[in-house]
Order: sequence, then structure tokens, then C-alpha cells
Amino acid sequence: MKKLSLLFAIMFFAVSLCGQQKGKELALGSPMPQFTLSSSVYGNLASADLKGKVVLINMFATWCGPCQGELAEIQKVLWPKYKDNPNFCLVVIGREHTDEQLAAYNKKKGFTFPLYPDPKRGAYSKFADSTIPRAYLYNKEGKLVYSSIGYSQEEFAKLLKAIEEAL
Repeated sequence: MKKLSLLFAIMFFAVSLCGQQKGKELALGSPMPQFTLSSSVYGNLASADLKGKVVLINMFATWCGPCQGELAEIQKVLWPKYKDNPNFCLVVIGREHTDEQLAAYNKKKGFTFPLYPDPKRGAYSKFADSTIPRAYLYNKEGKLVYSSIGYSQEEFAKLLKAIEEAL
């Protein structure tokens, strides 16, 4: 009977812990996490370099279907509109990908925006525990003003509106 009681106690404790862990979610108004990205193609980029700009951080993986849709919209709509704006910076991060993998991927896709590797989730882990695509928009003061998980046309329209408001 004692073994059975102990087993139930352990199971209850484990279930209660799981219920409390929702995953990392950044709250609106929170500051941009500190991170550094290194790319042999695009050079190094640190979050400190982005001060005073409206920054869109997009996290994706090459195998992720919704990510493909979102990146296609970035290439078609967002990037042409904002790439020359000195007050805007787009940071696209390939979760668990190397420079070589991203170069091969980009050869197929033909994106004209930079793709930064994050092979060990170093940057990604500062923002989230799981789920892609993810988008985080920071205002010129470095505060989170918009975030999304997943991709839909409706959500992308909200993102574009949020960028306009932040600029």
C-alpha cells in the first residue's frame, strides 16, 4: 500500500509540474533579449546593434510548411517595402540551421533578405521554447509591441499594420 501511495504522490507531482509549464512567452512591453548571431555570409549581428530601430525578428526552419508561407510573404510584400528604411531592421533566424544549410536553402528560394543561422538555438532560446514560425516586433525603444506564433494571411496583415504604427 505504501508503494502505491508513493507512486500516486509522484504521479500527482509530475502532472502538477507539467500543467504549470506553458513554455516561454514574451509579454508585450518586454525588452528585446540580448543575443548575438554569427554568419560567414552576413557577418555578426548583436541585439545591441539594433538600438533605435524598429526590429522584426522572424524565426523559422527550412522544413516548416507555415514558415515557407510566411517567408514568401516577407519576400514579396514586407522586404520590398521596408528594406531601404533606415529605421527598420529585419532579422530572420534559421532555428537549428548552419550557414551552409541556409545558403543551400536560399539558393532554391532566392530570398534577398539575410538569413542568420542559429544552429544550437542560442538566440531562439532567449525568445521561446518551442513552435515556429515566430515573429517579434520591437519598437525604437526596444520594447515588444507585437508577437505571433504560426502563420496566416490575417496575422501577417496585423504584422504589417504593427510595423507601420511602430515606424
